Amino acid sequence: MHDTLLLFGATGDLAQRYLFPSLLHLLHDRLLPPDFRVVAIGRSSHDDTGFRDWLRARIADDDDASAGALDDLLQRIRYHAVDLNDPDAIAATLSAYADRPSVSYLSTPPDLFGPACLGLKAAGLLEGSSRLVLEKPIGRDLPSARDIDATLKAALDESRIFRIDHYLGKAPVQNLLALRFGNTMMEAVWDRRWIESVDILVAETAGVDGREGYYAHYGALRDMVQNHMLQLLALIAMEPPAAMDADSVRDEKCKVLRALRPMAPSCTAADSVRGRYGDGVVDGRAAHGFEHEGNAETFVALRAYIDNWRWAGVPFRLVTGKRMPSRATEVVVSFKPVSHWVFERPRRDRARPNRLRMRLQPEETIELGLMGSLAAPEWGATELQPMSLDLSMSPTPNRRIAYERLMVDALKGDQTLFVRDDEVEAAWRFIDSVSDAWRECDAPLHAYPAGSWGPAQAAEFLPTTLAGNGRGRS
Repeated sequence: MHDTLLLFGATGDLAQRYLFPSLLHLLHDRLLPPDFRVVAIGRSSHDDTGFRDWLRARIADDDDASAGALDDLLQRIRYHAVDLNDPDAIAATLSAYADRPSVSYLSTPPDLFGPACLGLKAAGLLEGSSRLVLEKPIGRDLPSARDIDATLKAALDESRIFRIDHYLGKAPVQNLLALRFGNTMMEAVWDRRWIESVDILVAETAGVDGREGYYAHYGALRDMVQNHMLQLLALIAMEPPAAMDADSVRDEKCKVLRALRPMAPSCTAADSVRGRYGDGVVDGRAAHGFEHEGNAETFVALRAYIDNWRWAGVPFRLVTGKRMPSRATEVVVSFKPVSHWVFERPRRDRARPNRLRMRLQPEETIELGLMGSLAAPEWGATELQPMSLDLSMSPTPNRRIAYERLMVDALKGDQTLFVRDDEVEAAWRFIDSVSDAWRECDAPLHAYPAGSWGPAQAAEFLPTTLAGNGRGRS
């Protein structure tokens, strides 16, 4: 395990909320090397003491701070203020840390990946077994992703490049693989013969506050669908890997992404909805709408198809949005009706198909919706009613957040939960087809009030599990 972490974007929101707290937890649990050190790089003018004071004020309330871990972490940090657009300045400032293999973590906008990579290379920090970690998104379309990749590959090989999608570090997401490939019952019915449709929902109550410029440039399609949602889709739809190693798993995910049918302009109106939230109420509080020049969306609903033998004809409905009524990430697999209905009650057209609902956050639940009889035979007719089989596990105390797992994997060099270059390209090909279709058809941007489930036009895309909220398919 490497013992040096160079963290670019150290004063950013991600570093404050997740990266430094993750390091604190790992240090407290003695999962980091004894000589572990952090080189924090940002644009703000701080010396070591000033940065430590600044950081302490932001994570001092953490539960583990009382054990002395926070003081320990802060003493391991050295801070440097550097212009991240200046490779020469980066090289001159950081070359002193090239005395041992390191992991450089770029928690920066993608337009800074190139200069940072060039500066690290010149400083000797990408040599030998040193590694590079990049936050999503990798570019904003396929050409820009390829440009970034070319810069990366000129500095180090793919085996030392770690592209983060933090969803892959979440324990419930990893449980998707366990459910699929660890249970005969699941794998036996996991294809187009038995599955009617698959819904993937990622709903957020938060807006784009503080990220207006970024979101105006990227929108929900590039920010959420391109990475998080397509990675979930790939895990659900992939073929069984030969082994649970990095290359085997990522080979199968990439095959799924390559098989995604490009969005045709003629299908845009039927298979997609774009939206942007306006004023409304979320969690009982007034929320202002997203007002910014440009045409960026904060809500996307897509109907995607995977053109292969396992999934031909099965719609995958992807829905994500900001300022939704509740925060939720869930996958709903709807199975086809039984081939021959023999019961008097309910009528065949009123019977509810079996559904597997896997909720990944805020709490982890797994439910299997079945039909069962609640009437004894002496009543003259067997009446079936929906029943729910709760497969949820007991809450795990002190479960690690995704970034803790991913930090350890990057320091160890395990790429299984990181995204490979060909996955990035395959995802962008599909996303670019959607973006191009929207542009060609001048797809409208529908308004929806904050605190709602998106534009009215998207109701047919929402999972049936939302029907109790007045939205969703019946």
